[in-house]
Amino acid sequence: MHNKTANEPHAKRRGWLKNANPPGNPASALRCGARTRKGTPCGCPAVRGKKRCRMHGGLSTGPRTAAGLGRSKRARWRHGRFSAEARQEMAHFRELLRECKELAELVPRLLERR
Repeated sequence: MHNKTANEPHAKRRGWLKNANPPGNPASALRCGARTRKGTPCGCPAVRGKKRCRMHGGLSTGPRTAAGLGRSKRARWRHGRFSAEARQEMAHFRELLRECKELAELVPRLLERR
């Protein structure tokens, strides 16, 4: 650093910042779109080209292999209530219920005929 900058703590810096970050006003950077546990938006600057900061997944590249994608899907699995198998089973039960209702409407008519 120049001697002038070292003696004046509020003087403007020139050149690149730490960790290869480009010079400029950090306050003008886009902010992270994540929400904190309090419900307020995260105040950290977003990673360049992303919408999240480094702590909320901006540096993440996602799963690279099929095995990694499978692990990711299993980690996000909650209850399976809306999985493909569960939806198929719900459709089957709705069909059975509809048939039961149709039969329930026919039974009184059949009993009247006797």
